[in-house]
Amino acid sequence: MARLEELIGNTPLCELRRIGPGGKPVRLLIKLEGNNPAGSVKDRPALSMILRAEERGELKPGSRIIEPTSGNTGIALAMVAAVRGYGITLVMPENASEERKMLMRAYGAKLELTPAERSMEGTIDRARDMIEADPGAVMLDQFANPDNPRAHYEATAPEIWRDTEGQVTHFVSSMGTTGTIMGCSRYFKEYAPHVEVVGAQPTEGSRIPGIRAWPEAYLPRIYNREEVDRIIGVDQAAAEEMARRLAREEGLFLGLSAGGAVVAMLEVAESIDEGVVVGIAPDRGDRYLSTGLYA
Repeated sequence: MARLEELIGNTPLCELRRIGPGGKPVRLLIKLEGNNPAGSVKDRPALSMILRAEERGELKPGSRIIEPTSGNTGIALAMVAAVRGYGITLVMPENASEERKMLMRAYGAKLELTPAERSMEGTIDRARDMIEADPGAVMLDQFANPDNPRAHYEATAPEIWRDTEGQVTHFVSSMGTTGTIMGCSRYFKEYAPHVEVVGAQPTEGSRIPGIRAWPEAYLPRIYNREEVDRIIGVDQAAAEEMARRLAREEGLFLGLSAGGAVVAMLEVAESIDEGVVVGIAPDRGDRYLSTGLYA
């Protein structure tokens, strides 16, 4: 019988059968991170950051966590905080989907909403102000915490290497906090340097939850540009249509950032003659029902 924390990770790789470059010996595999207990790839760093903070004595019985989030990290932190017995306040933009807000509250989190026009930058600023006003609280700071990418270095990338039997040639990840792509890139650079690491970012004017092109002043401190071999710009409309295609044509009900990742995977597939392209599906489509994505 497993504890909840032990159910995080070892998510399946699913091969796309109908969406692909066509006529080429190129396989597209997508890692279904929505199969984690709280429903997203962020379960991994949430557990890693909390356990390591406990080891360092930063989190103690009775501690309260304050964390800025756009959604999935907050949900994951709320789940792990519930299991480990911590109070948690999550700071997020007011225009986050209602599903995200309800899930956080279901796990017992308190929410602090910030103006939509300030986006995540305003959310980060508000969380920092709250920490200054409450020095006993703990901010795990997913944007600067090395325990975020560490979770992917220790587990996500090795799982991909294992499950492809070492055949992966390209790794594609949407870029938000950049924890996933940084941790996986570090692993591949050390153990399989032939693997090309590709990041997906929104094109100018596009708004894709979970994918960001950060202003320089707010660039996550865990991000190292030199560890990403290529960055592909993804248009919002293309990501939305791909998410719908994945449901209709592949039976995969995924989130918008997964649609963006697959758009980037297809661009990679078109540029090569053969290979195994692995992408990350960060979450499931049920977090986007109120947004009209699948209307």
